[in-house]
Amino acid sequence: MPPTSRPTDERRPRAQVIDLAWRGLGPGRESLSGPGGAPLTRTVKLIVLPLIVRPALRPELAADFLGPDEAGQLDSLVRESGTRLVATAQWFTLLKKTRRALGVVAGNPQDLYFQRCFELATEHGAPAAGADALARAVVEDVADAGGGRTVEALKDCLADAALRARLDAKLAVGWEGHRPATDAVEAETGAVTLALALAADALEACGGPGPAEHSPTYASMVEAEHGALFGRTLWTHTSGIWGGADPPAHLGLTARPVPARPEVGRGASTATLPAPLDRTLFERLFVVLQSSARREELPTVPELVDRETGRSCAPLGLYDESLRVTVVLGGRLAVGLDPLGTGEPAAGRTAAHRAVNSRWRREASVLRARRMTVSPRPDPDGGALDALAQDLRTPWAAYMRRLWVRLHGRDVRDAPLDDLASAWTVLDGVARSVMMDHRAKVRAALRALPTTAVEAAEPRSA
Repeated sequence: MPPTSRPTDERRPRAQVIDLAWRGLGPGRESLSGPGGAPLTRTVKLIVLPLIVRPALRPELAADFLGPDEAGQLDSLVRESGTRLVATAQWFTLLKKTRRALGVVAGNPQDLYFQRCFELATEHGAPAAGADALARAVVEDVADAGGGRTVEALKDCLADAALRARLDAKLAVGWEGHRPATDAVEAETGAVTLALALAADALEACGGPGPAEHSPTYASMVEAEHGALFGRTLWTHTSGIWGGADPPAHLGLTARPVPARPEVGRGASTATLPAPLDRTLFERLFVVLQSSARREELPTVPELVDRETGRSCAPLGLYDESLRVTVVLGGRLAVGLDPLGTGEPAAGRTAAHRAVNSRWRREASVLRARRMTVSPRPDPDGGALDALAQDLRTPWAAYMRRLWVRLHGRDVRDAPLDDLASAWTVLDGVARSVMMDHRAKVRAALRALPTTAVEAAEPRSA
């Protein structure tokens, strides 16, 4: 069933309107949809919003919640694009097939080809005679646009023994140079308490009725370098900064008590990537190169390696202070996430917490699965649902990991967050992304269960 939401003065979530309109288009869009039939996150981000909805030209459709007239307009836009979307899906399937035939492996195909496929569908319709040659030209053009900014180029660069030795020495010097002196640790730990209090004020402004950009708190935090202070705190054995023993100070950014000096590294796999602050130079840049839709905008691989060597030794593994402050805001938000509604988080709640938690709890499409994950009955699938329950009990871990990756990508591209409104857009977007990922995992787990097992796992009313 498509997700539903409680109406607020007849206003509906924009995401829900898109979802329902998408499902009404019929078959043919499978390569652009998830297993449950909803549009993929990247489909919405790369195709539906920028190319169909175009909020910059239709500001009335830019809000998260839409009135009846706006919801109807959005529904019509998506449905009117149905034929083009089917053709887009067909082009995407053809481009992936061509990509495999050419041996291209760099980059995420959705990031690289989704918008190009929509352009092809708009100009040519569905693939027809000559489509194979056109697909080959597009794949080669996208590959060439990277200008050697590929994982293969990164491997070749870091295979040089002399360069690896120089990088290792540079890491050693940079790591020691950024760490705080022993007598400064206590003072900086106290400053972090102030930073977290200011972060709460900023988050109150983000979720409040006034525009977030009018809050001076964010700018003052950046000026005072509270992000760097927080990052240096993670290099100590500090605990309890969130008001209790759990969660840990680093919120899952490292799996160690304190992060260790980065290594150069020789390889990476998306399935086994460690926590962000535990990654090697290779793993950090592997993620950047794999996820970049426009690799031509990145520095060259040698430049990426050189800059990442210094960045990985900086507080929070980031250079830009506005991005480090956003990590502080994200941590303050993350420890207050409570999708299960189990009670008041230790860190308390701000208007931003209430907005995010309320949205998460409105996920009616997975409400039954949530009941299953917290049920005292045995897990009918041997552990998958229990693991999903743990995700809901500690949502800060997935949140902080994804937030860091997004901020790291901005840091590599020299794209700071200039004001609180911009920072909140990222913070809120990460929360939505984590929520949608969890929804997809729950649905997949439920589909894998026999009907009898699902019914058995359901809590019964007394």
